[in-house]
Amino acid sequence: MNTGRKLWRRAKNIIPGGNMLLSKRSEMFLPEYWPSYFSKAKGCYVWDLDNIKYKDISIMGIGTNILGYGNRKVDEAVKKTIAKGNMSTLNCPEEVLLAEKLVELHPWSQKVRFARSGGEANAIAIRIARAATGRDDIAICGYHGWHDWYLATNLEGESQLEPHLLPGLEPNGVPKGLKGTVHPFEFNNFSQIQKIVANKKLAAIKMEVQRNDPPQKGFLESIRNLCSKNGIVLIFDECTSGFRETYGGIHKKFEVQPDIAMFGKALGNGYAITAVVGREEIMDAVQKTFISSTFWTERIGPTAALKTLEVMQELRSWEMITETGVFIKSRWKQMFDSYKIKYKDTGIAALAGFAFESKNNLFYKTYITQEMLKKNYLAANSIYVSISHKKKILNRYFDELDGILQNISKCEKGELVPENMIKGDVCHGGFKRLN
Repeated sequence: MNTGRKLWRRAKNIIPGGNMLLSKRSEMFLPEYWPSYFSKAKGCYVWDLDNIKYKDISIMGIGTNILGYGNRKVDEAVKKTIAKGNMSTLNCPEEVLLAEKLVELHPWSQKVRFARSGGEANAIAIRIARAATGRDDIAICGYHGWHDWYLATNLEGESQLEPHLLPGLEPNGVPKGLKGTVHPFEFNNFSQIQKIVANKKLAAIKMEVQRNDPPQKGFLESIRNLCSKNGIVLIFDECTSGFRETYGGIHKKFEVQPDIAMFGKALGNGYAITAVVGREEIMDAVQKTFISSTFWTERIGPTAALKTLEVMQELRSWEMITETGVFIKSRWKQMFDSYKIKYKDTGIAALAGFAFESKNNLFYKTYITQEMLKKNYLAANSIYVSISHKKKILNRYFDELDGILQNISKCEKGELVPENMIKGDVCHGGFKRLN
């Protein structure tokens, strides 16, 4: 048992669930053998507590590190800030400079508020929309965090959020009075959101612009018009998609402007910073309510974001990671086709992923992680691309993956038994309580 696994067992005795983020739980990868903790990270490499070096061909800090782990220029800017002091009674000037930069990148907007997590940014946007419209109901399409307003969707039934995130999310602790205030709709299903608007007085329609399939022609435009005609605030959650296909929100690619957009994850290249960007007449509703937090005023986040944006612009990183993602997806397709394995392509190029079209999907995902870990790769069925994912590294990854897919092909033909290929438990495919 490695040092990380021992620590993970200790963690589950003292921390409910074992850690702070569902997506980083060991059970989501390889329940019995995942290294669980890191000692250092650089580029696309991660070292565990036993100083074993892995290539991270996986989710790269849950999508936070487009510029790779420990980008020198970003880290140097942060170190200078630490030397000068991170907090004081006065405000940091960097938040003004960052707000101006985000408005420059999104000319439809005029005002900005900052937080430090995606869930906070989503909650802020909802509070603003409700304050601006005087309405309560929200329509949602996508994943928007853990707060009461969002999880209230499952008060109508625990499967309501299943198409938008993970199965098994229970709304325990969410006030029952929020039941019926949040209405999910399917991506690219305009008639469904039309019916919701016809029957509910919506404060906002909140959605991801694209997670897996691209928006059908006219879908985003129709929603924009629907919101404008009915006084509904259109909110684009770009916490995940931002800065991956454009220098800013992916909505710029589709030329549809929201009333509010949120950015996070990649904005600070691993440092905590999120932004809520919006139209002046909507954002000024902040003054009619109360949205405030001590650590939203710390200096490291805005400093990191300013330098991250500078480096992104200098390198045109969004083009680099998209090109790499297209390469990854094309190689996967070649390999799956050659072994006649049925699969579904998921995610935009820079958030490349796949799922096996098989009842054994989770077995195969676990098997990939198990076998790649033996070869010192952190890998499963998705790659959040960074500029550190060079072709040389990826070609070696594909070489190692080839034999694994060959065995999966044999399983699909009945020549091997999936259950016999896994040492320990299968990875989780949704939320489960961990004892």
